[in-house]
Amino acid sequence: MRRREFMTLIGGAVLGGAGIGGLPPGAAAQPSSGALDGVLRKGVEDKAAVGVVAMATDRKGPIYQGAFGVADAATSRALSKDALFRIASMTKAITSTAAMQLVEQGRVGLDDPVEKYLPAFAHLQVFESFDPATGAYRLAPARNIATVRHLMTHTSGLGYPFTSATLRDFKPRAGEDYPIGPLLFEPGTRWHYGTSIDWLGKVVEAVSGRPLDEYFRLRIFEPLGMADTFYNVPVDKQPRQVATHHRDTDGLIVKDDVQQPPTINPIIGGGGLAATAADYIRFVRMILNNGELDGVRILKADTVAAMGQNAIGNVSVPALKTALPLRSDDFSFIADGRDKWGLGFLITVDEVKGKRSAGSLSWGGINNTYFWIDPRRGIGGVILMQFLPFADRKALALYDGFERGVYQLADAVR
Repeated sequence: MRRREFMTLIGGAVLGGAGIGGLPPGAAAQPSSGALDGVLRKGVEDKAAVGVVAMATDRKGPIYQGAFGVADAATSRALSKDALFRIASMTKAITSTAAMQLVEQGRVGLDDPVEKYLPAFAHLQVFESFDPATGAYRLAPARNIATVRHLMTHTSGLGYPFTSATLRDFKPRAGEDYPIGPLLFEPGTRWHYGTSIDWLGKVVEAVSGRPLDEYFRLRIFEPLGMADTFYNVPVDKQPRQVATHHRDTDGLIVKDDVQQPPTINPIIGGGGLAATAADYIRFVRMILNNGELDGVRILKADTVAAMGQNAIGNVSVPALKTALPLRSDDFSFIADGRDKWGLGFLITVDEVKGKRSAGSLSWGGINNTYFWIDPRRGIGGVILMQFLPFADRKALALYDGFERGVYQLADAVR
């Protein structure tokens, strides 16, 4: 099927995935854009999400985009394809790209001590013990030096309260203050998801001499034509912002009483961006095209290749247990102990039948926004929802069904 013929298709059989209606993964069906419409529409009907926007691309350009459900469960405001979502930790890949631009310029070294750029990192403390019953703790000065690479790979020892019961329950003693950490472990010895990329963003600011949002705009967003990506949503675009929701104890997704404001303070590298699916898919295409998009080069091809390689050696990426179930479910989307981390992305080590190839890159944001990049097949996708908890099982099932449909769709184009 020629590409132009394929892009005019509408309708078709509904494909299902991981319990989201229709046919089971791998069942025979004629892929089409209508089939993917069916996956997403059925996901909304099955209350996997109140609204979802999804988009898929190959190296040449988008091959699918759809929007279903509502942007606001309380008002039933329709969800448009150009809706703005808070993409949270999908910001991390952007920050990592900015840091790698500075590495290319010789202004930052991956194995430089972070304290070279942020002096406060010279005095890190590590937990020697923590008693969850009493809150008593003992700290010691870190023996290992935290490097820029440790920040980029989440091996610095920093965590989040929702990924660590220790950090969730830790309360400093009177007179003590820890603006960084304490660390959960010695830098370089383990992988743990946390605030590392927040600090990487501060490295970008210190070296570039620009606020992070300004650096992103000048060096990434404007060159890539990402006109709908920003920390602070402009007044004229705020009507397109999707409301934040949560899944309640009855399994229903309801609007939060307190909404995220259109402006962000402070601006950090680990999260906070708002974007459309179409904008983020341009970032995905840039990575698929080895750092270049529409004649504009953002990164060198060698840099993109390096970002997709194992950067943590023998350390493995564990499927973390949640410490705050209302904020996040367990990280069940990680192949426990098998996956690796590159310079900005989770690396899927094993091929997933019917889905991404070995060596694919991915991550997500806490409001159930996700992306993947498959360099081997030249395929990428973005799926955006806007509710907690992160890694919600129904949201992941919808993601699974969408991704499986994309690969069947892509096979039809070839």
